Amino acid sequence: MIKFDEDAFNIFLKTFVIIEEGETLSAYSRFALLRPYPQELVAKLCIPGRGFELNADGQPLKILRKNMTTLAQTWSVLSYSNLVPTSHTSDITLDRAKLIYGIIMKMDMNLGYLISHQISIIAQHDSSRLGFPALITALCKGRGVTLDSRSLESLSPAINLAYIKKNCWNLDDPTVTFRGPRKARGKRSKAPPTTAAPDASAPSSSTLSYPTTAAPSSSTPATPAPTPAQ
Repeated sequence: MIKFDEDAFNIFLKTFVIIEEGETLSAYSRFALLRPYPQELVAKLCIPGRGFELNADGQPLKILRKNMTTLAQTWSVLSYSNLVPTSHTSDITLDRAKLIYGIIMKMDMNLGYLISHQISIIAQHDSSRLGFPALITALCKGRGVTLDSRSLESLSPAINLAYIKKNCWNLDDPTVTFRGPRKARGKRSKAPPTTAAPDASAPSSSTLSYPTTAAPSSSTPATPAPTPAQ
């Protein structure tokens, strides 16, 4: 018997739940119960002048990826595989926007509940998806289940500086500055040849500067839940 409840995941991942005195839910779980002002989310997730796409009733529906800040795009990539699995990555729903907002605002979250809840949802629906395959495999291995290495597949690339610059950097985001060549928006004309020697004083690697919040590393984040913990 291999448990996959919230306590089992929080112990396995060493993500402890912090609940403030006098409360019964984590900070993010309480936030998830509210209907925040859309502009509150937009201020943290979108580049200037952009916001939610609205539905027919004028209610917030989704945020297009191209309208998200570099930091929001980076956390959304992690959420697609590690927090709330999905193959739809061209935009984020209101619930996922609240999740990413909670991460950026460093709200305490019950990560074990989030993952356990997502596994239950996937298992109860008629879907070919398999959420959290690496985590499930690790849980089984920890209980002595024999693994067939031929069935294992490689993990997604690490979310490091090179990945962020290639896949998450929004050129219209004024809060992020890279040193080094900018990624192309589209096709460019071929640059003319030059005989000038490279500047030896130029930095050999790109750097990323965020004004307040650090981008995620490839390690397990201590975070979220789109639906409140029970």
